[in-house]
Amino acid sequence: MSKPTGLKYTRVLVKLSGEALAGEQGMGIDPKTVDTLCHEIGTVLDMGVEMALVIGGGNIFRGLSASTKGMERSSADYMGMLATVLNALAVQDMLEKQGHPTRVLSAINMQQVCEPFVRRRAMRHMEKGRVVICAAGTGNPYFTTDTTATLRGMELKCQAIIKATKVDGIYDKDPATNKDAVKFDSLSYDQTLAMHLGVMDATAFALVRDSNIPIIVCRMFGGDIGRAVLGESVGTIVHGG
Repeated sequence: MSKPTGLKYTRVLVKLSGEALAGEQGMGIDPKTVDTLCHEIGTVLDMGVEMALVIGGGNIFRGLSASTKGMERSSADYMGMLATVLNALAVQDMLEKQGHPTRVLSAINMQQVCEPFVRRRAMRHMEKGRVVICAAGTGNPYFTTDTTATLRGMELKCQAIIKATKVDGIYDKDPATNKDAVKFDSLSYDQTLAMHLGVMDATAFALVRDSNIPIIVCRMFGGDIGRAVLGESVGTIVHGG
């Protein structure tokens, strides 16, 4: 597939929250929402972009939340990692129904379900036009899927990390409850951390800072992901500054 000359980023990692897959029901996996989300992703793939996905597991189980209620943190985090595998398989199924080849690569070995994550294998899949869905986090407790996204983004030599959310960028306060919330068009890594904006955790930023990979925070619906890879001004871009 030829790549349009208008693309600013030809290889990206897209980070999706698990909660997004739940739709209006709030928990679990809503097939209609997954279908809509995969159409958004498919539009970007049709542009010729090589893509990896990292999907959270919060719609099924949140390890950190469970640990605050008395569950041992490592056990809770492993359960959260398994939740991301369920989400990865749901997205894989829908993308392939829409005609996009995929591979789920897991940081925890489960050969009957998906391939193990091997960096060179993942890169080869992307070069062949397959969507690489990275599941089970880093394979280690105490690390979030935000950290997984930055780690995989660097490993796979992605040119940008796109964090697709329910809102259209980063605000100084929650826009859902504050009408006077101010949206940022651009921020540095250090500014984002200093202002405690909660875009990604500190470990994720510490990883990406040295590589200077831009992080674009935008809506997951409405075509914003496609506009981001074209280099249009959309959402908020976090950079080395």
